[in-house]
Amino acid sequence: MRRIELVVFDMAGTTVRDKGNVAVAFMEACSHYGIEVPKEEVHKVMGFRKSDAVKILLDKFYTGPAERTGELTEQIHDRFTRSMVEFYRTDHALAPLPHAEEVFEWLHRQGVKVALNTGFTKAITDTILDRLQWNNNGVIDFVISSDEVPEGRPHPFMIEAIVKALGIAGNTQVMKVGDTEVDVEEGRNAGCGMVVGVTTGAYTRTELEQYRPDIIIDSLAELPSLIA
Repeated sequence: MRRIELVVFDMAGTTVRDKGNVAVAFMEACSHYGIEVPKEEVHKVMGFRKSDAVKILLDKFYTGPAERTGELTEQIHDRFTRSMVEFYRTDHALAPLPHAEEVFEWLHRQGVKVALNTGFTKAITDTILDRLQWNNNGVIDFVISSDEVPEGRPHPFMIEAIVKALGIAGNTQVMKVGDTEVDVEEGRNAGCGMVVGVTTGAYTRTELEQYRPDIIIDSLAELPSLIA
């Protein structure tokens, strides 16, 4: 493996504490429009671009007229987005996951760039960054949201955009870190030099093992040893 020049982290469940509120907001948004979705099904779409996640859930659980699917997708996604913006704006428990900020600082001392990517829209992402003060203190080198590229995960567009923006030599110099199936698939599709699954979010170690990341860690504190 070539030297890692960039680490791309997911947000909710990987670097930002997630108590299950994302899933709850998804279920509530669907329920508001008369579509009941089991929590385990919402769990399966964590990490996807949220509009894509809504489409996946509607394909499984919406039994109404097909011509309403597009409109419903927009309505549910809009309600979810507004709910999450309000949640992250006011939640007193919003915080980085343990060791996230110290790992960011360690990476910078090694000359490694730090980026975030996410299935959230920019509106939600910016709310989180503002609350955590990650948008004005130099701790993050680049942030990209799924609505800023043609397609979200598992497509490689977000990682490719980060690599280009930061002038990284190539995707093999990138480590991708995330807590879901599509984080792993995104890293693979982008040709990242190392793909790391982390058990602090949506997926357990057993669940992550099915998607064969290069390594699975239980805490971001384990990450420096992978690079050093």
